[in-house]
Amino acid sequence: MDYFASVSPCTQGPSLPYNPCQLLDFCYLSLQDGETYQNHSGEREILAVILGGRANFSINGHSFSHVGGRPTVFAGKPHSVYIPYGADYQIAAAGPVEIALVSAPSDMPATPYIIPPDRVVRGIWGAANFKRYYHQILTQTSQGDLPARRLIVGETFTPSGNWSTYPPHKHEVDHLPQEAFHEEMYFFKVSPVDGFGIARYYNDKGIEANFTVRDNTILMIPDGYHTVVSAPGCTTYYLWVLAGEHRTQAVVEDSSLAWVSRTVPMLRELGA
Repeated sequence: MDYFASVSPCTQGPSLPYNPCQLLDFCYLSLQDGETYQNHSGEREILAVILGGRANFSINGHSFSHVGGRPTVFAGKPHSVYIPYGADYQIAAAGPVEIALVSAPSDMPATPYIIPPDRVVRGIWGAANFKRYYHQILTQTSQGDLPARRLIVGETFTPSGNWSTYPPHKHEVDHLPQEAFHEEMYFFKVSPVDGFGIARYYNDKGIEANFTVRDNTILMIPDGYHTVVSAPGCTTYYLWVLAGEHRTQAVVEDSSLAWVSRTVPMLRELGA
């Protein structure tokens, strides 16, 4: 089974050449000024995350104009638009725009809404050479008043030479409060655009694979452990999206590396 792929614009066909996930799907839009994309959400909820540029949205009679603003993912917090299930929608580019449409099954009635940058929570995970910076866009803990059936969405920025999602963790069974089942996808951007990173994926079934992270690639994680590292001189970005039976997050770290997490308070106290 393949877990890693290059992503194509979904205006020219499916973005993903294959998809091992049962709940999650991903569509990458790259539109020029005045171009439009229209579709029906069917039995899925969608979060449209503006990666760069601006767009106008029309969703079941609701209009949102000039949504967006940052030129790239590396230049600030995002604007996002929630599209509920059963909705006809149209997206029109107001200048060149890149948008990620992430989706999962839903039966939850909801009114479309915008998540502006001031609702996006910023913070730091880890320390030292596994420090990374995050944006929480649509999560139960940070934006619990924004309705969603399954989707959990955010962004992570991993500096030059640093590790991310470290120690590696999994979330493949519902065994709360220790672990919650969630599929996950990481959609990557890299700065500079010809830079790279490495993603490692492995599971308890004996599968282990290492992938080269490039601009517009994706790691699809139906189960198993995962981690990412940026090459020196490069910053990797990934949009992370999860879906399961509920929106409570709980992960289990690789037991052979879990001790690394216990060093974070000490490293931060030392200024690392």
